[in-house]
Amino acid sequence: MASFRISRAASRGLLGPSLYSSLSIFSLSQSSSTTITNPNFFNAFTRLSHLFPNYENSRDHFKVSKENLSLFRPGIAWISTSSGVADSSNKGSNNNKNVAEVRSWIEVYLPRAIQPYAKLARLDKPIGTWLLAWPCMWSITLASPPGHLPDFKMMALFGCGALLLRGAGCTINDLLDRDIDSMVERTKLRPVASGVLTPFQGVSFLGFQLLLGLGILLQLNNYSCILGASSLLLVFSYPLMKRFTFWPQAYLGLTFNWGALLGWSAIKGSVDPSIVFPLYFSGVLWTLVYDTIYAHQDKEDDVKVGVKSTALRFGDSTKEWTAGFGILCISSLALSGFNADIGWPYYACLAAASGQLAWQIWTVNLTSRADCNRKFVSNKWFGALIFSGILFGRVFS
Repeated sequence: MASFRISRAASRGLLGPSLYSSLSIFSLSQSSSTTITNPNFFNAFTRLSHLFPNYENSRDHFKVSKENLSLFRPGIAWISTSSGVADSSNKGSNNNKNVAEVRSWIEVYLPRAIQPYAKLARLDKPIGTWLLAWPCMWSITLASPPGHLPDFKMMALFGCGALLLRGAGCTINDLLDRDIDSMVERTKLRPVASGVLTPFQGVSFLGFQLLLGLGILLQLNNYSCILGASSLLLVFSYPLMKRFTFWPQAYLGLTFNWGALLGWSAIKGSVDPSIVFPLYFSGVLWTLVYDTIYAHQDKEDDVKVGVKSTALRFGDSTKEWTAGFGILCISSLALSGFNADIGWPYYACLAAASGQLAWQIWTVNLTSRADCNRKFVSNKWFGALIFSGILFGRVFS
């Protein structure tokens, strides 16, 4: 009862941050001291123990334990002192300390043993899946016959594939970058970098995701199976690009927009270069816009650890560069729609999407991590606008 009253008081703002943090620590020690274990329960899982996360050896054990303890007290946000969560200042400094960190659905609903795997696949951050799925949906819808709705079964397959491939890509990235991630404020608490998961556990999880992805790929025609499998070279090599070039965002664009080629071939059995190549190229340019903005969150840490990005390459000229990419992106989308003989609703939505992209570039505060992240996440609406235009353009053409 006393713990309930304290939690209620804290959630209503009656306790100050420092007092609430102290009470949280006190509650943590109480909870850990009253844990009841049954030795017989664990004997059944001895053979699989190497697949379970090791919280005891993590680099940030206290924080992980605290977050997972909050699973039993829904509605309470822990107080974070990490500068990688948000930054509302104009200088990108560490003035965001003591910001309340909202727990994700992973920490609320999933068992503790699988939480690190869900975080490794970024299931709590769906924006990456949206950005990977939208080019697929554009292409599938563009390939549908005039006056008809797209193939919803195919869209569902590609949606699941985007979720799995994005998770696999994040797993590969975290395995290869675990030493770098541990030195970057925003990424140091990732499961592999923090030591919650071992590299072997990460590789095992990667194999599981790729196996599920293969099951989806085999549902497509032979041409699409070969085309889809060829994208794995890009997926596996992308995390290394930041070590060698200032243009890893362009390489990410080649990887993330492969679905623009694959979606069309899944419907038509081949690729129409006059329609699909401009669509693919527009996706690459779009990625250069949003991922350059995203990269500005880590530019100080990137300089320290010696990795490269377009944010560092463009510097103070970022808005001019991204504006150029945005113009070329919209032009390529218009060319693809024109070659596909799509209806007028497409161009109306394309104009709205142009405004959304211009808003991002014009208003983003590149010195604020929080604003860079907000503009990055808003790209799901750009993708939705293009999809709506293709859908209505096809149905009413």
